[in-house]
Amino acid sequence: MNQSHPTNSKSGALALGALGVVFGDIGTSPLYTMKEVFGGHHLMLSQDNVLGILSLVFWSLMLVVSLKYVSVMMRADNKGEGGILALLALVQGQAPLASRSRWLLMSLGFLGASLFFGDSLITPAISVLSAIEGLEMGAPLLHPFIVPLALGILVGLFVIQRHGTATIGKLFGPVMLVWFGVLGLLGALGILQNPQVIAALLPIHAVHFFAAHGTASFLILGAVVLAITGAEALYADMGHFGRRPIRLVWFAYVLPALVLNYFGQGALLLANPEALRNPFYLLAPEWALYPMIGLATAATVIASQAVISGAFSVTRQVIQMGYAPRLIIRHTSATEAGQIYIPFVNWTLAIGIALLVLGFRSSSNLAAAYGIAVTGTFAIDTILVGLVMRVRWDLGPVVTLAGMLVFLTIDLSFFGANTVKIPDGGWFPLVVALMVFTLLVTWKRGREIVLQRLNETAQPLVPFVDMLLAHPPLRVPGTAVFMTADANGAPSALLHNLKHNKVLHERVVILNVRYAEVPYVPADRRVEMAKLAEDFYHVIVRYGFMDDIDIPKALAECPCGMQFELMDTTFFFSRENLIPTRGEGMMLWREHLFATMARNAASPMTFFQIPANRVVELGAQLEI
Repeated sequence: MNQSHPTNSKSGALALGALGVVFGDIGTSPLYTMKEVFGGHHLMLSQDNVLGILSLVFWSLMLVVSLKYVSVMMRADNKGEGGILALLALVQGQAPLASRSRWLLMSLGFLGASLFFGDSLITPAISVLSAIEGLEMGAPLLHPFIVPLALGILVGLFVIQRHGTATIGKLFGPVMLVWFGVLGLLGALGILQNPQVIAALLPIHAVHFFAAHGTASFLILGAVVLAITGAEALYADMGHFGRRPIRLVWFAYVLPALVLNYFGQGALLLANPEALRNPFYLLAPEWALYPMIGLATAATVIASQAVISGAFSVTRQVIQMGYAPRLIIRHTSATEAGQIYIPFVNWTLAIGIALLVLGFRSSSNLAAAYGIAVTGTFAIDTILVGLVMRVRWDLGPVVTLAGMLVFLTIDLSFFGANTVKIPDGGWFPLVVALMVFTLLVTWKRGREIVLQRLNETAQPLVPFVDMLLAHPPLRVPGTAVFMTADANGAPSALLHNLKHNKVLHERVVILNVRYAEVPYVPADRRVEMAKLAEDFYHVIVRYGFMDDIDIPKALAECPCGMQFELMDTTFFFSRENLIPTRGEGMMLWREHLFATMARNAASPMTFFQIPANRVVELGAQLEI
């Protein structure tokens, strides 16, 4: 009994935490989904249409969220971590791939990550706007203040990011607990007034709706998908809370609350077609309007916070996988490693979201831009998990293809329905995704070219060390750490130091940082050391794509017996001044883009958490 209690308490805390972080996006979809399905497509409010739409919403929640993400994809964890990049690393680690196939797979995974950034801009904007628009229900004269209020809330949210969210984050779970409880209660009260909507649980109503509306029903899927935006967060946040708490909260609390609320809105629309102007708020009693606006605003801020934190996390992952330049990453919690703040990403998102709010000005207008990035990610997730089913679970080609066919049919149907939104705003997340994808692949290819150019002139490390020992330069006290990306070549910083300073420290460490395609590297495998010669060491430090990078800490905890004193150590870096040229590299505009990214990257000392007074940078020109 005593042993189970701590476990139950921990599970309860994880479940409450998951409720506050994981379900914010999908949990605020009732604010706008039904309004956009009927109002955005001018769909007649007949009983058959309402039952058909409710059936589509219900079975979308069951097939895409409950079956695909919660039941299937959450089994595809990479050492406990989820998300598209963890899934990508899992597939790569299991499948022996040719170089071209590997490149296609990486491109697919990073295209999905790029689509996530497009979605990260729209989710906070549409969520907060839809919450504030409730003010119009009680006071139409407040309409001119909706955009400024939404903008103020969103800007304030980005301003507080640098302080961290540890304190207000404790409120996320309880607020969302109340939010879903209210959703379910209001929905149940609405259903009691018109119980016939329960018939929509039968899929036959969705089938009849498609049969009656033909092509129009396919296009309406572009609005129905609003009910399942945020489904990917259940898988992406698995590493923070675990599979079991997320599944428990989804099936026991969130899913029933969402279904009740959607069905309650459907019952309201059948009883009062005029409620279409905002069925979510009109489902509540008149006296509860302003408390509901406050609660909805809090819920949408929490949903926005989850998206922002997710953008920080994905950015760190792509940096450590070598697809983005180093950026300043600040930790906002002394106890939670995952709580980070990336200023560049924060203010880029803030500017983008502010432009969206000012440009689209309403949740209905933003709904036209919402969905295409999400559904694109759905399809990519399906392809990647299909590969996991084949190479990791060994389910066989027939079962794998059947499963992929079912899920891809659903995903591509939603994606196809959203393509018609491209002229009305759907182009925005696609343009953002294309820009991000271009930056990622350009940086990766640019780094490959730089390493290739450096290798062309590099000297093999071991013969070079032997030569130094045979003809030693002047030795000075202390330890010199030369960081290099090439473990087999003499670091260019070492060559430049000998050329210009003509001295060598009494102890020399050639340090190579490597990134494994796993979330975390165990502490006992973090540091590997080999002795090249007397007082010459080759050290490899490994990090996973979710690990916090701290080179001094790694060296200090080195289990290899080498004493490391930070104040007696100098870190040498080589900074290349890149010169774009016409030739075999990339197209000239991509070379200029890469050079610009390299110039604006965070300094190595900041990224690797090395004190500035222990660093020496030596520059060189390099044509790419």
